[in-house]
Amino acid sequence: MHAQRLPAFEYRRMRWKNNLGWTREIHRAPDRDDYDWRISIAEIDHDCPFSAFDGHDRVLVLLSGNGMRLDFADGRSETLLPPHGRIAFAGEQSLDCTLIDGPTRDFNLIWRRDRVRAELLHRPLVGPMLFFAEPRVHWLIHLIGGQARLKDRPDVEPLEAGDSLLLHADADSPERDILDGGGELLLARIEPQAL
Repeated sequence: MHAQRLPAFEYRRMRWKNNLGWTREIHRAPDRDDYDWRISIAEIDHDCPFSAFDGHDRVLVLLSGNGMRLDFADGRSETLLPPHGRIAFAGEQSLDCTLIDGPTRDFNLIWRRDRVRAELLHRPLVGPMLFFAEPRVHWLIHLIGGQARLKDRPDVEPLEAGDSLLLHADADSPERDILDGGGELLLARIEPQAL
């Protein structure tokens, strides 16, 4: 598998689409405005509406802070609390965010529903975890806490808390990789929709 380490200090900081907040972009594919999927960490320091993303689906996971309440235009209200409250919703839904007690940092996976399928898993890392190469499938691994490394891959530097790792099939690389260490992970599995 091809492995690309994405260290936290290299995440791109940019304005939200609605210019009301900041996000630190971990990765987008392809790397253009009209991306198929994107993973970022939103920095929310005041109550505000979220940006709208027509045609997209989203999953949001609380990484730090005391939580937030999300009020949707359709009357639904959801509260995300520590340690890792999460919510999935359609990107075109209109919603307002109210912080419970101070700023939050939030992991965001967003994807074009007509182009890709995506899922987000929250897992402990206790020893080795295997990833097998699958055609056209990408794994983005975000290390919430702890330390990890790819076993038998001295070409890839170890991960520290806050770093990420992108894995995908590559004819010139091993057919599997072993992530070893201890900590807590978010695992995004992304694959194109069937043609």
